[in-house]
Amino acid sequence: MKKIVLISVAAITAALALVFYGPALIDLYRLDRFIDASAKAYQADGVPWPRVNDTCFACHGVKGNSLHQGYPSLAGQSAAYLETQLHNFASGARRSPNMGPLSMTMDDAQIKDLADYFSKQTVADNRYFKPDPQLRAKGDQLVAKGNCAACHGAQLMGHDQFPRLAGQGYDYILAQFDAFASGSRNDPTGMMKSIAEHTSLDDRKAIAHYLASLETKH
Repeated sequence: MKKIVLISVAAITAALALVFYGPALIDLYRLDRFIDASAKAYQADGVPWPRVNDTCFACHGVKGNSLHQGYPSLAGQSAAYLETQLHNFASGARRSPNMGPLSMTMDDAQIKDLADYFSKQTVADNRYFKPDPQLRAKGDQLVAKGNCAACHGAQLMGHDQFPRLAGQGYDYILAQFDAFASGSRNDPTGMMKSIAEHTSLDDRKAIAHYLASLETKH
């Protein structure tokens, strides 16, 4: 009798465990399968798992297309620009509590590979940002008046050492404007610092609205 009771209790306990922990156990199993499959795929390519660029996906999105307005999209950025920025983060020339320590762990070959990888990824539009129509229209005029295309390309998609602005996150664009204006970020020519210093906060917001809402040219 006791044996039957114990078996029944064990069965009930197991059933309750499946009810409460079943989904978590299934998710854990799926994660384990994903990691195992990813590791085998990378080994088949002749490289270890995880790759360096896997670390970037958490903030910058899968294949460099960020879903967060505060983190830049790396997809389609010029390899030369990305490489320079990673070296700047590593040296402290450009400051970031996240990118500084991370970039210091990478050697020149890893930085070059990372920049090359993201430069070749297909760019996605910033479809999660809904601009204010009036601010966007104002930003359009300001960007045209400032001739941003002279450096950043006709479609503002960037080239060489000039970054892609089209479709970047609104919060990120505005933060960089503020950084240039305050002097906490600099560019070799000093052009961005000069522009930002002479652009009001309201105008910076309008420009950020316009740039963040621009469709990217695939």
